[in-house]
Amino acid sequence: MTEGVGPGAGEPPEDLTAAEAGMWQAFRNGSVYDLSSGDTVADDPHGGHPWGAERTVRARVVCWLLLDGPPALAGRVSSLKLVGVRISGTLDLAGGTVVPYVEMRGCRFERDVLLPEARFTTVRLVDCSIPRLEAARLHTEGDLHLPRCRFLGGIRLTDARIGTDLLLNQAIVHRDRSGRSIAADGMTVGQDLQAEMLESHGELSLRSATIGVSLSLRGARLVNPSARLALNAPQLTVERSLYLTPAGVGAQARSGMTPARGTRIQRFECQGGVRLDDGRFGDAVDFEGAGFTFTDEQELSLRRVQTPELRFLGERPARGKVVLSGARVVNLMDRADSWPGPGRLHMGGFTYENLVPRGPFPLALRLRWVDAASAEYTPEPYERLAAVLREGGEDEDAREVLLAKQRRRRESLPPAAKMWGYAQDWTVAYGYRPGRAAVWMAVLWACGSLAFARTDHPPLKSGEHPAWNPALFALDLLLPVIDLGQVGFWQMRGGWQWLSAAFILLGWVLATTVAAGATRTLRRT
Repeated sequence: MTEGVGPGAGEPPEDLTAAEAGMWQAFRNGSVYDLSSGDTVADDPHGGHPWGAERTVRARVVCWLLLDGPPALAGRVSSLKLVGVRISGTLDLAGGTVVPYVEMRGCRFERDVLLPEARFTTVRLVDCSIPRLEAARLHTEGDLHLPRCRFLGGIRLTDARIGTDLLLNQAIVHRDRSGRSIAADGMTVGQDLQAEMLESHGELSLRSATIGVSLSLRGARLVNPSARLALNAPQLTVERSLYLTPAGVGAQARSGMTPARGTRIQRFECQGGVRLDDGRFGDAVDFEGAGFTFTDEQELSLRRVQTPELRFLGERPARGKVVLSGARVVNLMDRADSWPGPGRLHMGGFTYENLVPRGPFPLALRLRWVDAASAEYTPEPYERLAAVLREGGEDEDAREVLLAKQRRRRESLPPAAKMWGYAQDWTVAYGYRPGRAAVWMAVLWACGSLAFARTDHPPLKSGEHPAWNPALFALDLLLPVIDLGQVGFWQMRGGWQWLSAAFILLGWVLATTVAAGATRTLRRT
């Protein structure tokens, strides 16, 4: 491949075109080689304006320079820096080791770029038109930058190793023959993966990928409505945060920052399912302002995700499901209008330690949130919510949640047990409102006092009985442990026997409820 080159001369071969000879000299000098015309329309690499031979270099010459190029001029560092250049043929660097710095801006590639198992220091392709990037098991010591590039046939970065940052900001990537836009399963990125305002047409696959700092999809648009998933990232590991949030648009917007007030923003949008099952996130998963468009079969799946903070602050999806089964979160930050309705939310085994609502989220709406979590009665979501509220000092709300749990359970019981449940609810609220039991005891005591005062009852033994006192007698029946010296001395016949027995049974139930409520009160103090 080096025929025609004088040994050690560094002079360009005779068969190079004028454009290639200029590139050769710029490579040795480490300078930018700019073949753009200055006309923004004509220089658009994604437009239809033809670029002639005066702007064209052969891909084999580019490979020649990168793999076995001439030495740098004295006092210079050789590098390939191209602007507005058309590369004809297939750029094939598979398995090669590229030492020079590579940067191409506004370039147009005629065919695919093949970089599988290649090794680079840093590669920057900015605003380039590339049919397809094939870079499985690519290794870079520094960055891989692909901002504003357009890929008509997708990107493959399976098992790639990016030393520092991977940039895909404002890139447009279309699907390949398998339906994937970006296939990056098993990829490792040393620092940040920034794909802000990325436009992905197909499945973005990040299965088992590892990101050293943060993964930002701020303002991205993932479109794959006809398939099951638009973002497929199970077992994803992000050392800090995953951002599916808005991005600022315009010159004043700063990458990776929350948009300033007054900045025009572009929200994160996803048309198609999202799968983040078994993901590990060191700081947070942020859905603030995110918009999801699902079919009935698609879902936002967060099964067994672990993160210190989940910011569920997006827009409520009109269709599809949200699945949090087995997820573990420390802080759950949410809004009442972000969660889907009944039958479309699944939280079996979902654990969280603190609730941090954004905006009003009254207990009535929180109970609807729990009710929506399962089509059939499951005690776990209620018990988890009650435990979190109790830990936060909201004992009254915790009791309301447990009462709601009993009422939901009642709906699954057979008719007889359901009627008994209604009776418990109406009388003592399943024991979670002990004050109501005390009121019932007072009412029964007053009614009993009036009833037993209507007639005299003969003593069992003459001369061995206290004075008849209907109020004390009724109270003695109602209090199951305390002996007031009235019961056991008088003959009760007929209906009075049944009334006495009913008072004793009701007294046991109500007194036990009052005692349980008093115990909970003392425990809180």
